[in-house]
Amino acid sequence: MSKRLVGSVTQGAVVRRTVFNEDHEAFRETVRAFIEAEVVPVYDEWFAAGQAPRDFYYKLGELGVFGIRVPEEFGGAGIDSHKFEAVMYEETARAGVSFGGSGVHVLLGLPYIEMLATDEQKKRFLPKFVSGEEMWALAMTEPGTGSDVAGMKTTAKLSADGTHYVLNGAKTFITGGVHADRVIVCARTSAPREDDRRFGISLFAVDTKSAGYSVGRKLDKLGLKVSDTAELAFVDVEVPVDDLLGEENKGFHYLGHNLASERWGIAFGAYAQAKAAVRFAKEYVQERAVFGKPVASFQNTKFELAACQAEVDAAEAVADRALEALDAGELTPAEAASAKLFCTEVAHRVIDRCLQLHGGYGFMNEYPIARLYADNRVNRIYGGTSEVMKMIIAKSMGL
Repeated sequence: MSKRLVGSVTQGAVVRRTVFNEDHEAFRETVRAFIEAEVVPVYDEWFAAGQAPRDFYYKLGELGVFGIRVPEEFGGAGIDSHKFEAVMYEETARAGVSFGGSGVHVLLGLPYIEMLATDEQKKRFLPKFVSGEEMWALAMTEPGTGSDVAGMKTTAKLSADGTHYVLNGAKTFITGGVHADRVIVCARTSAPREDDRRFGISLFAVDTKSAGYSVGRKLDKLGLKVSDTAELAFVDVEVPVDDLLGEENKGFHYLGHNLASERWGIAFGAYAQAKAAVRFAKEYVQERAVFGKPVASFQNTKFELAACQAEVDAAEAVADRALEALDAGELTPAEAASAKLFCTEVAHRVIDRCLQLHGGYGFMNEYPIARLYADNRVNRIYGGTSEVMKMIIAKSMGL
C-alpha cells in the first residue's frame, strides 16, 4: 500500500503527514458519509437524552468499525493497526459529534479479550463483539478510590464447588455502563500482600443480565453528554469460572499492560478535538461581522488562530509518532504518558482560545465549540491525571 501526503483539513496549507495511506483515506470517506447520514441529523436528540440509542451500536457493527482489529475467524477484518481508530477520532471531532460509549468497547474492551481470553472465550465473545450484539465496558474505578486501583473493595470469592465466583461491590464513572452487555469487572480474589498491595486483583467478563447485577444512576457529567456513564452494583452476582479473564490475582499487571494504548487513545482524541476547534473558529470568524468587518479581518483573530494552528501541528506530530510506535508494539509507558500530557494540555489551551473567538455564542451549547470545551476537560483527568503523567515521565528521566 502506497503512502501519500495528507493535507490538513483545518487549513488550506499542506502538512507533510505520512501516517495514513489510501486505505485509511477511503475509510475516512466512508466514516464521514456515515456521520453525515446517521449521526448529525439526530445528534441534538442524543445530546438531550444523554446517550446514544442502543440500536446505533448495531449500525456501527454493520459498518465494520468494531471488527477492524479482530481476527477474520471471529468475523473481523484482521488488521493489526490502530490507524483506523485514529481516523474515527478525527472524523467524529471534525463533525462535532461522538459515537457515544462505543469508544471504550474497542479501546478498552478489545485489548483485554485479545490478551487474556482463551480460545473458547474468544469464540464466545468476539463474534458478538464485532456485530455490536454485546457491547463491552471496563469497571475499575470505585467510589472513594479514584486512581488508587489497589485500594478497591469489590470482591469475588470462589464458590465451595469451584464452579463460579460470587461478586460483591460497587463501581462508578463507568463509561458505556448503561448499554453494556459485558463488563470487565476488576475485583479482589485475594487479600493484598504486605509487600505488594497490588496483588490479589482479578478480571472477570461479567454478563450484565446476571442476577444481582444492577445499573445505578446514569451520571450527569459536565461534558461527554452522549457517552453514557453509570454507577454499577453487584450483590451476590454469580460469575462462572469460565468468565475469568487471565489468571487469578494478576489483574493489576494486566491493567498496567493496556494503559499505553488507552493513553494513546486519549492523546489522539484530544489532538483531534484541538484540530476541530480551529476549524470551527476559522469558519465562525469568517462568517461573523463586528463593526462592519468580518471578525477574521482583525489582526488579533489572525494571530490567535495562527498560534492555535502551530500548537495543533505540534500535537499532530506527537500523536502520529505515538500511533506509529503503538502499531509497532514499541510505545513505552513513559512515551504514552508524554503524548497524553502534551496533547491534552494543547487541546485545553487551543479549545479555550477558539471558544473566546466565538464570543458569547461560544458559551451556547448549540455551537459545537461549547460542547467541545466541556468534552475536552476530562482528558486531563481520566486514563491518569496530568499530575500522574508527570510522575511517570519524571521517573523515566531518573528523577
